[in-house]
Amino acid sequence: MKPKLYIVSTPIGNYEDITLRALRVLKECDFIICEEYKEARRLLSHYQIQKELVALNEHNEKDISSEIISRLLDGQSAALISDCGTPLFSDPGHYLVSLAIQNKIDIVPVPGASSLLSALVGSGMDFEKFYYYGWLSPKREIRKKQLFDLKRIRETIIILDTPYRLQTLLEDVVKVLGEHVQIVLAFELTKGKEKFYRGNALQVYNSAKKENLKGEFVLILRNKISDHNKT
Repeated sequence: MKPKLYIVSTPIGNYEDITLRALRVLKECDFIICEEYKEARRLLSHYQIQKELVALNEHNEKDISSEIISRLLDGQSAALISDCGTPLFSDPGHYLVSLAIQNKIDIVPVPGASSLLSALVGSGMDFEKFYYYGWLSPKREIRKKQLFDLKRIRETIIILDTPYRLQTLLEDVVKVLGEHVQIVLAFELTKGKEKFYRGNALQVYNSAKKENLKGEFVLILRNKISDHNKT
């Protein structure tokens, strides 16, 4: 049987959002590769799965990846998970996947929850074409420059950032892209406080400030030419 590396999507906030296939793979694989032991143990405990965990993070990725590949070549199978959602989006693991492909190890994605897709389908925006930027820099001046660069991209744009920078990011969007740009803030997706904030940048920023929002989010900007011509 050929060695396999499964890329397994896990829930982003609601434990019910896991597939039957994902549960089967997590139970049957020889070991699970995670980013943080604490988050992985909490997840597996909920589903009553006991499995060997191997931590792979930005500090040890190259060394650990070589060890994992050796085990896979010996005939074992492994599942790569992230703390939540679909692995490899702004998460470690790209080097491992590349190394596995080089060694002719099958890569098997197990689809599931994704904050990106959940935000898009609930946004109400046209996303037949969209530009995924991902995480902005934590340094404000660099972040502003990144937003200036994004201003030239006339598409639906997806941005991620940490919960404690939510209001700061919205403020920067108002200043750099303008208060009239249409945005959707997908806040705390799949959780009890899930809410979509829709409107122009200034309206959403004011709502976030008034409610003192702090939580996981996906920000979608409609940076279309036609919208800018209206303002």
